[in-house]
Amino acid sequence: MAARKQTAVNSVASLEQQLAQLKAQLVKARDAQAAEAAKAVVGLTKEASKAAAALKAAQSKLAALAKTKKKSPALAKQVTAAKAVVAAAKKTAAAAKAAAANAKKEVASIKAANKVAAAHEKAVAKAQASVAKRSKAVAKKAAVKNKASAKKAAAKAKLAAKKAAAKAKLSAKKAALKARAAAKKTAAKKKAAEKKAAAKAKVAAKRAAAKAKAAAKKPAAKKAAVKKPAAKKPAAKKPAVKKAAAKKPAAKKPAAKKAAAKKPAAKKPAVKKAAAKKPAAKKPAGAAKRGRKPKAAAPVVAAA
Repeated sequence: MAARKQTAVNSVASLEQQLAQLKAQLVKARDAQAAEAAKAVVGLTKEASKAAAALKAAQSKLAALAKTKKKSPALAKQVTAAKAVVAAAKKTAAAAKAAAANAKKEVASIKAANKVAAAHEKAVAKAQASVAKRSKAVAKKAAVKNKASAKKAAAKAKLAAKKAAAKAKLSAKKAALKARAAAKKTAAKKKAAEKKAAAKAKVAAKRAAAKAKAAAKKPAAKKAAVKKPAAKKPAAKKPAVKKAAAKKPAAKKPAAKKAAAKKPAAKKPAVKKAAAKKPAAKKPAGAAKRGRKPKAAAPVVAAA
């Protein structure tokens, strides 16, 4: 397709070149024709002048013969011959004059045709120059427009790139802030978990220490409980045992409280059953109302 297009363009250019050459040859041929016609007019004009001169000479001879006074048959013949020569000269002069006139007309027509052709070529050249100028102006305008469009597109692309860079920068900043906040949150959560774990371990250690301390003091409490005659005495002695348990320093801890609560259970099963079967172990009603403690509790505290 490209080869065909190139060939067509070349043929058009070749034809245009040939046309220009033919136009130049045509101008030369017209000039040569006009020159030849002018030469022909000059020749015909000379012939017409010669014919006119011959006619004049014949007419002069005829006039001279007509003026002769002596008449003779020979003179008559000469006059007749002169008249024939004058008539022939008239015809020749008329033909030469007509040919010269026709040649002059032809030269005039050739000159007029050449003038019209020259004016036409001049108008065509002017029109072509105008078209070329207009085409040049249109091409220049299109080039300016294309340049402006390219500049506008470049500015638009630059602005878009700038916006994209700013957007990417903002996104990166947001992502960094988000990552930083997440890291900070994770660190805070980790720190809180570590703190919680440390507090839990501390509490567990504290509980274990209290439990160990309570376990260490438990045999002494068991011995003291065995020495008490709790099986024979009423159950009103329990407040005295509670006072002895309250005076112990380990009674403030949860483990100590649990041990103090379990102290009644530390007694032998037989003693618990005997205390449960005795109805006299209950506190007197009067003492419960007045809020007093039984006097029997004092020796127990001393024993403790």
